[in-house]
Order: sequence, then C-alpha cells, then structure tokens
Amino acid sequence: MSSHDAQAGTVLTVVHEPDGAAPGSALVFELCGPLGTAQAEAVAARIANRHRAYSVALEEEAGRYLVRLSRAGAAAGREPVPLTAELLADLLQPPCLGTIPVTGHQRELLLAAVNRPGAAGRHIEQLHWSWTGPLDIGRFTAAWQSVTDREVVLRTSFDWTGAPRLVLHERAAVEVVRHRHTTASWNDLLRRDRAREFALHRPGLLRLTLLDGPPGPGATGPAATTRILLSYPHALLDERGAQLLVREFYRAYLADGVVPGGERRPDIRDHVEWLRGQDTDVARRFWATAAPPAHAAVSPGRPGGRTRNTGPGRIQRRLRPHQTARLRSWAAAWGAGESSALHAVWALLLYRAAGVPGPAPVSFGMHLSGRDLMLRGAADIPGLLGNPLPVTVTVDPTAPLVDLLRQVRDAALDLSAYPWVSGDLIREWSGRNPGDRLTDTLVRFDTRPELPQALRSELNAQGVRVDLPQSVSSDTSLPVTLVARHDSQGGLTLTATHDRAGLSDADASGTLSQCMHLLRVLPDHHDERVTVAQVLDLLRAGEVPLVARQEPGPRGFALAVLRAGEPRSDVIGLVNVPGVPPGAYDLLLSEYDGPERIVSLALDDADGLPPPSGLRELGLREPGPRQTPDTGRRLVLCGCGPAGRTAYAIARDAPYRTDGPTTVIMTGTGDAAGSARALLRGLESVRARRVNRRRV
Repeated sequence: MSSHDAQAGTVLTVVHEPDGAAPGSALVFELCGPLGTAQAEAVAARIANRHRAYSVALEEEAGRYLVRLSRAGAAAGREPVPLTAELLADLLQPPCLGTIPVTGHQRELLLAAVNRPGAAGRHIEQLHWSWTGPLDIGRFTAAWQSVTDREVVLRTSFDWTGAPRLVLHERAAVEVVRHRHTTASWNDLLRRDRAREFALHRPGLLRLTLLDGPPGPGATGPAATTRILLSYPHALLDERGAQLLVREFYRAYLADGVVPGGERRPDIRDHVEWLRGQDTDVARRFWATAAPPAHAAVSPGRPGGRTRNTGPGRIQRRLRPHQTARLRSWAAAWGAGESSALHAVWALLLYRAAGVPGPAPVSFGMHLSGRDLMLRGAADIPGLLGNPLPVTVTVDPTAPLVDLLRQVRDAALDLSAYPWVSGDLIREWSGRNPGDRLTDTLVRFDTRPELPQALRSELNAQGVRVDLPQSVSSDTSLPVTLVARHDSQGGLTLTATHDRAGLSDADASGTLSQCMHLLRVLPDHHDERVTVAQVLDLLRAGEVPLVARQEPGPRGFALAVLRAGEPRSDVIGLVNVPGVPPGAYDLLLSEYDGPERIVSLALDDADGLPPPSGLRELGLREPGPRQTPDTGRRLVLCGCGPAGRTAYAIARDAPYRTDGPTTVIMTGTGDAAGSARALLRGLESVRARRVNRRRV
C-alpha cells in the first residue's frame, strides 16, 4: 500500500496565533502530526507551488514543524498575508495526487449533504438491475475494481475545509457485499442501504450490494437471478455517468475482470480545464435578463399548512406506448419535441397553482446533463458535468397553447449553450441574494445510454442476461423533482420525488395525475387557436395542491458552557458551523482532561461572526490595561473543517483582550473520531508551548 493510501484518512492539524495582522507580518503555522520531516517538507512544497505570491519557509524547532508565509517580491512589507479558504485547505490536505474544484452544482449538492447530516439517504442515488445466469463474484469484484482504477472520478473524495473541491487519490476500494435470498428482502435491502451515509472525506464513494434470488426450477448451483444495487453520492455522479460505468463494468467482466486499456482520458480533470477556458461575458449578459424574476410563479401548489410527514415521497405514472407516440406526433406537428410538451404542461400547472389573473411569468428548473459540451469525449465522461437551469416563460390565458409550446422549446434551446453555468453564478449575475432559491421544481427528461448490441451478445454468449438499470432517487432538495424517461416498451414514465414535509403524498399524487391527464388529452387538440385557458379548463374538477413553504430557520449565534473548568483557567472555544463532523466535539470532551473552561460557539453560517456581546460571555476582559502576563484567562479556539476559518476570523477580529496570544487550532475534514484526535494533538501542542513559556 502506498503512503498516499495509508494516509488518505488522516486528519491534519495546524496551530496558529493571529498577531493582529500588522503590516508586513507573516503567517506562521505549526503542523501537528502525524508528520515526519518528509511529510512536513511536502506540505511546505505544496504551499509554495500553489501560492506563488508568497515566500514559504519550513522551520524545525524542538521537534515542531513551522511553516512561515510572507509576501514575496515588491509586495513584501505592505499587507499581511491573508488566510484564504484555499490556503487553509492546502495546509490541511492529506497526501493525494492533487485536487480539482467542484462544479457549481456539485458545490450545492455537497454543502447540502454535509450541512444536513441528519437527512439520511437524501443525498444518495441508487441504480438497480437484474442479472440472470452464472455470476462469478470474484470476477465481478475484480471488474469493478478495474473500472475504479481506470476512472479517476471513482478515486476521489470531497474536501470542504475551505473552498469545496475534489481530492484525487491513487487508489480506492470498491465495496461489494452479497446476500442470500433467505437473509433479506429486496425492499429492506434498499431501505438499509439508503440509510448508510457515505464518508465523503474518504475515497471509495461507490458500493454494490447483491441479492441472490431463489434457484430456478431444478437448479442446483447458484441462484438463477441476482438483483444488483449500485449506490453513490448524488454529488459525485449523475445517472447517465453511473450508467456509463455499468457499461464499462460489463466490458471488464467479459475480459476476465480487467478493463482493456489504461486510464480514461478525457475525464473530470479535462472538464475542469475546459470550464476554466470559458468566456463568461456572453453568459453573464444572457442571465442578467433570463434569470427568473422575483415575482415568477414557481410553487407547485398554493400556501398550506405543514403535512406532519417527513422524508422523501416517490410517485410514478406511465403513458402507454401508443399514448406516448400520439404525444410525440402532436408536438412534432407544431415543431417541438415531447420534452417541450411536458415542459408546457408543467408551466400550466405552476400557473394554475399561482392563482393569478392575466399573463404571468412562470419558472421551473430544467436539467442539462452537459454531455453535449464542445469538449472532446464529453458524452462518455462519468461525473457531474451539467446543471439544473431555470426556465422562465410567460403563460397568457388568452394566448394559443402552441405559442406556449414554442416558448418552452425556444427557452430550452437558449439554455443548451450554458450547461456549465451554476445557480450561484446566475444569482450573482442577476443581482439575486446568494441564498435565494431560483425555482421550487425541477423537470428532467432522461435519455439513458443503451447497452450496445455487441456487448449484450457477448454477455448472452456466456449465458448472462441483464436488463436496463433503473434509478431510485430520493433527492428532495426541491419540493418536487419530476423525471421523465422512456421504458423498454416505449412508454413514457414520469416519476415525481417530493419532500413530504412540504407536499403531502395525496397532493403530490394529484399533481402528477393532472400532469398525466393533460399529456393524454393534448393530442386531441389539433386547432392552433386552442387557448391556454381552454386547456386549463380541462382541470377544473381537480383540486389545486397545497404546499407548506419552507421557512428559513432562525439565524444567529449560540454559546453554551460545556465544562466549567478550574478558576481562572484558560478558555477553549469549540466553534461549530454547518459542515463540522457531527460528534467530533463530543468525542473531544470525553478524551480531553485539561483544566480549561470549555464552551461551544455555534453559528449557522461559516462566514458569520458572533456578536461582541456573545464573546463577553466567554469570561474574557474588555479592552483595557493589560494585566501581568499569564495571570488571566487566554483563549484557544478550535475549528474542525469549515469552522477553522471562522475560528481564525474570531481570534483576529474579536474586540476583547486576552492575557497572552489567542491561539487557533484548525483541522481538515474527517470523521468524528479523526477530527477529535486531530484537535487533541493541537491542544497537546498548545499545552506544551504554555509550559515552556512559563519555564522561560
């Protein structure tokens, strides 16, 4: 095993004492193990390579490794070195092959997953399919490992210490577990698997679970049919990317467990380079006017009370093949596709739910996979290349329905040039607030890659029959996500995933039924003079759904004393923000036996700061005459992952006095146990430093 593999799960620590950010001052960080001289030199070299505006020096002092950063060249002596998110993340990055920034949509999905750790299963995607015939589990596992060795996206982990990014590793292991049909039911297996969260900070973000079926009539060997479940984080792959990996796995299985050829290129690294080369000026001008206006109708229902339910709901409806063919022909007669017919119907439902008279803008999300980018080989790159983009059209009750159909068609064509634009950029370019939700619903029209006939024939030659993998999604980041896809018989299947806390199962079912009703009857209307109002009148007997709009929770700061400590002892402040590993500070409390007073400083925003009045409750003094050194309390602020920069900002800017330097302990991202151990190493270093100062 390489050193990269051995230390992939290590959580590193730095100890820092802000010096008031005086002009020309350097930033000095103590690197806290487990690091030897070679590893400390590697950290310093990484900082020097990635932050060329600074002069980087590594010093060894009584067994401690200090990294000193100062401005280089003409900038030296002017301004202090800022502790940026990228700099902190690079200091705390364990050994790896490198890092790449996440895409805009990945950032949103990642932060949703790490900021809502209690929402088990909401951020996990699943594919499942049936395998009929002989299955060699050794070759099966080797084939998936070969795919992982070839695809860099499967050897990544996530880091959200600073600016969120993907960390690239030399190797990652694929988890494969096989169950007998007598040990679990399929539904139980799906539920248990979804409840298992991925450790996003570690590589190996893919797992497979196999459930053998009962042997066929007269069978004496392995089960005739095995159901296969593939699970992965939503922030890692989209469904098309996962389907591409399944196809690659088949090739490896047929080749005795090894994918022919070397590592795939292009891959997600090439996609990032392509993104860096995009000219944003045209996109900025487009989204300055194309973003949803603040008064657009976006909700799938009218305001209602809470449903008293929780978790994701999933409802499915189907157009029969002949109905699907009629819808496709009807849309084609007006110069549009069936996806435009679905978008037009969804716009009608949103307009109806708004209950406004006259013309009104309506907005919903449309998912673009990004597989048609002007990037060589983009269609076959597993990853998360696309984005959900907001579509805005004007619904006018007096206008012909075909005008609305052409509106959504043209809007979709306009968006096709911008699958790389994230919601954050759209908010920025259109003057919206950073936390604004652009839409409440998302419509996705999926086209799954078919299994090549040659590949299917090779599997059949070995007695193996497989069906097309089916998706089981529970993404409820929006109140409703509607996914449309064609089944093997040519029918159009619609699957609605909804947040049951905001939209009841009955209301979600009613909405989907109304959508299907319109899709069935639209082909009966061949007259281009049929108006929007006439089509809406077809729904007059249906109830308008009720939606409990999610209100933002209270924002602010909370301080709690966790351990009183000894009289006049120092204060340890545990800074808690979204993204801190749950349980890390609890483990620290159980392991640390120092005399300090320990308090929790909880903020609901990693970029926020506590009010001065809150900091006074730490027991520290207001600005004033300095006491005799080492006679009063001093402050040690601890921050895991994204809380590190917050702890640094508090120590640098807080308007109060401490008797001696305020110390900040910052760790990388990890699990609760790894983060607690990293903080303990930092506290031990601070304690040793304090003892040495007293001796001097």
